[in-house]
This record gives sequence, structure tokens and C-alpha cells, in this order.
Amino acid sequence: MSESDRGSTTAFDPEKFEHKYEHYFAELEQAYSRAFDTMHAGYDSGIVHAIDQQVLAESEPLYEGNGEFRIALPEAPAELLGEEYTDEEIADVLKTYVEQLERELQSVFGFR
Repeated sequence: MSESDRGSTTAFDPEKFEHKYEHYFAELEQAYSRAFDTMHAGYDSGIVHAIDQQVLAESEPLYEGNGEFRIALPEAPAELLGEEYTDEEIADVLKTYVEQLERELQSVFGFR
């Protein structure tokens, strides 16, 4: 198993996560990249790319405690994507994408 497959090589510190981009930028990039790759393999690449660039780029990963993460999304994410996709398509793919991203954060930081 390669180092990148095992998750973070840095011990996770919840207090440092408050300044996540300073302390955990590489780990966050890794989790987002893994989630994107997983979603891209199973869903329409157009909607996955749109969600990645328009919604998740404006999101905020938060540590909830006990190894759980939550992704705070911008208000009205469907509005950020325009009219190319239905609200139902966006909601379905976004829900799955966020769940995948939360799992990847758990994995990268050694909680799974």
C-alpha cells in the first residue's frame, strides 16, 4: 500500500483543522481529488465537473468531532450550476458527491 493510499502521514489535530488550509492543505487536496475520481467514474462527467468547480469550490469542510466531517455548501447550489441540469439531477449527484467527500476526508485523516 502506498503512502497516498493509507491516508494522512500527519497526526490529525482538531484544533489545527480550524486553520485547515494552513495545516492540512495537501490532505484536503487528496480527499477532494479522490472524491472527484470516484464520482467521475460513476456519473456524467459534465455534472460532476460542474459541481466540483461551481459548488464544492465554494464549500467548506468542517470537522464535527469523533472522526466525522461535514461539508458546508453554499446556499442554493443548484442556482450556481445554471439550467443545464434538473434540480433532481443536481440534488442526487451532489448528495452522493458530498457523502463520498466526507468518507474520503475520514480516510485521508485516518478515521476509516
